[in-house]
Amino acid sequence: MTSLPLISVTDGDAANARRASMPPRHLADLDLSERRTAVAELGEQPFRAGQLSTHYFGRLERDPAGMTDIPAAARERLTGGLLPRLLTPVREMTCDDGDTRKALWRLHDGSLVESVLMGYSDRVTVCISSQAGCGMACPFCATGQAGLTRNLSTAEIVDQVVYLAGVAASGVMHGTPRRLSHVVFMGMGEPLANYNRVIAAVRRLTSPAPEGLGLSQRHITVSTVGLVPAMRKLAEEDLSVTLALSLHAPDDDLRDELVPVNQRWKVSEVLDAAWSYAARTGRRVSIEYAMIRDVNDQPWRADLLGRLLSGRLAHVNLIPLNPTPGSKWDASPKPVEREFVRRLRAAGVPTTVRDTRGREIDGACGQLAASEVEA
Repeated sequence: MTSLPLISVTDGDAANARRASMPPRHLADLDLSERRTAVAELGEQPFRAGQLSTHYFGRLERDPAGMTDIPAAARERLTGGLLPRLLTPVREMTCDDGDTRKALWRLHDGSLVESVLMGYSDRVTVCISSQAGCGMACPFCATGQAGLTRNLSTAEIVDQVVYLAGVAASGVMHGTPRRLSHVVFMGMGEPLANYNRVIAAVRRLTSPAPEGLGLSQRHITVSTVGLVPAMRKLAEEDLSVTLALSLHAPDDDLRDELVPVNQRWKVSEVLDAAWSYAARTGRRVSIEYAMIRDVNDQPWRADLLGRLLSGRLAHVNLIPLNPTPGSKWDASPKPVEREFVRRLRAAGVPTTVRDTRGREIDGACGQLAASEVEA
């Protein structure tokens, strides 16, 4: 593991975090037409919106000093009105020979969020946050235990991707492509609890340059613990993103404890919404299931899950529980995990086990907590 300290967070920063507020307007909050209007309101020709957008989305340029094709005076007005600084790097940590990189950001109000860049031989993926903290209170997740500070703006979500796409393009990760290709909304927060901004962010990420980054919708994954009305609304968006459902238990008694929102929408309702999404989009739903020793890993639960999913357009992604400070739970033993996989596959359910990339830097699933850095 390599730790790269950038800026320490002071007590004053922590105080600012308690006065959470949304950031000023940013280019990425707006579609291309809205950018042209905003540029005109700043007293510049509307075509400058295309120039700014090309720099930001097409060239991954976030520093106004690099936008030299725009006259200095115009650049100052435009960047002052449309490119406020949203993310201040606090610390970056790396592992896996630099191919996994976790970034801790301080937002304009002192709130803290994290995102993770992962390089593989055939793709580069970024795991991004949609909220500072999380209000879902899942007891095995560090983010959920921290509580919710606030929603992120569309631009704060997008800026994580643009920044880390620039890191990938710089070539610092060896043996991986330089173009970021996949985005997963599996960082801090419940994406569908920040619905409108997350959907706007997805559209920025997938719109062709210069309006957006031009990523494939099929390479975007949006996770949820099961906010049923929002899941049904997502099915109507005419998007082909992957829906990932954090299920973690096939029975209501246990899921009420592990995923408290289950007390509002039960397993049957959540799965019905997932199947509606699959039917509407033709996209396979990813069922996320954290394997917790002696809690949800019993053979009968594997069989019950298999019966619930058999014949459905679904794939199970088993997640070895990642350690978090103060947690009373641990990951299932490997023989138990293998038997769980065997039973699901015997029921005809495609099943894989997620790797634990980033675990040693607390960058794996359920570990993001955006803890402050000591000077």
